[in-house]
Formats: sequence, structure tokens, C-alpha cells
Amino acid sequence: MTYTLRVSRFHPDSPEERFFSEFEIDAEDGMTVLDALIWLKENKDGSLSFRYSCRMGVCGSCGMLINGYPMLACNTQLAELGAAVVTVEPLPNHPVIRDLVPELSSLFDKHRGVRPHIERGEPDVAPKAELAQSIGEHKSYSQFSYCIKCGICVSACPTCATDPAYTGPQALAQAHRYSQDSLDDGAPARMEAVDKEHVIFNCHYAGACSEACPKGVDPALAIQLFKRRMAAAAWGLWEAQKPTAELPQQGPNLKPDIPPPPARTA
Repeated sequence: MTYTLRVSRFHPDSPEERFFSEFEIDAEDGMTVLDALIWLKENKDGSLSFRYSCRMGVCGSCGMLINGYPMLACNTQLAELGAAVVTVEPLPNHPVIRDLVPELSSLFDKHRGVRPHIERGEPDVAPKAELAQSIGEHKSYSQFSYCIKCGICVSACPTCATDPAYTGPQALAQAHRYSQDSLDDGAPARMEAVDKEHVIFNCHYAGACSEACPKGVDPALAIQLFKRRMAAAAWGLWEAQKPTAELPQQGPNLKPDIPPPPARTA
């Protein structure tokens, strides 16, 4: 099938001259949006700029706005879009470096701001034995550990669209992920870090972040659970022992009726 790709163009030397370039492409079976962009760059326009790495939905580099919805280009086949015209734009709520390449420095700065690592009560004391963790303790946070930092949840968040200072769902979900870990002692410091203006209580629970997340992390759920924990801690109701209940696991957004990929070549 022949598709028309409308690709947003932006050059930092001419920030006011944003426009769309249109290309015709004959798609092979199983061709993804990223495959199409790579073909265009190799055969039509070498100046086209976009970011990608793994090409298998793991690195998160190729997040883009495809027909008005944030997706991973490597995980989206042209055929599943159901349209002959495919419009590709950079992720919203992020500055643009060039064409389809978003500037993600703010995403990572906010991620670092929630202390996204295991913190022990006595960091200078080496453990004398293995730090065991039960299956239930692991499953209570495992879903939130699948984040690939693609920035798609931030691009879908209406609060991020209206408040650039807002920390955003990606970082806040990771604040819950590490605080929920039974090996971690850093929850009080994270609660203090997020209990500020433009942070966790600016979330209005629209749920767009969870709907758009390509890995099924469900950031909206993580934020609400961390809010609940903060409220309980403020009232002195949070027990010292971390909960071990297994959460209902939300897998990736499965896509029905996707054509099979082409035959393996290696």
C-alpha cells in the first residue's frame, strides 16, 4: 500500500519556519513508522532528523506524535494506523532540537530530582548478608520498574502542557517505585522532595499518561499510591513494614489485528 508521510520539520537556525515535508512511500508488509523514516532518510532526504537506537521498543528513543497520538515509532506499524496519510511530529511538551528530535534534558533533570535509586539507612556500612526480598515485595513495585524514560507520558499529560515546571508522571512514578522497594530506606526524603509546588499534588489524575505508556507502567496509579502513602505518613498511619500486596499487573497496550512482520533475514 502507498502511504503519504507528512513529517514536521524544524531547524534551530530558523525557529519560526516550521513546515511539513510530504513523501510518498510504498510500504512493505510489517513496515513500522520508524522503518519508513529510515527509508526516507536513506533514499529521499538525508537531512531528515530523528532519534532511534534499539528498534525494538526498549530504549524509548523514537517517541513521536503519530497521527496526533504519542507512540514509539518502532512499535507502530503503518498498517495499524488505518490511514493513508500519516502525520509525524515531535513529542509535545518538550522543546524541539531539530525536526522530530525532542530535547529531553528537563525529563532527566526531574527524574534525578526524585532520588531514583535505592537508599540504605547506613550507606557506608556494607551488608553482611544477602538482602532478601520476597516475591510479593518484588511484585508490589515491579510494574513501575518497566519505565524506559521515553517521555511519552509527559507528552500526553495535560498538566505538563499547562505547567512546564510540573515534575511530570515519569519522575513521580519512579519516586513511588523506589519508595515501594523493600530494600529502600529513602521514602521520607522523596516525600519531602515531592511535597512542593508544581510537584505531586499538581497531578489531576487525567490518566492520559497511563493510556499512552507503551510499557504498561501506569504512572497515574503510581502517583495516586504515593499520594496515599504521603497522606498516611502525615497522619502517622503508615506502618513501618512496607505493603507486600501484589498489584494487578497491567501489561503493554496490546494491538489487535496487526499484520505479521516480514520473514527473518538472518
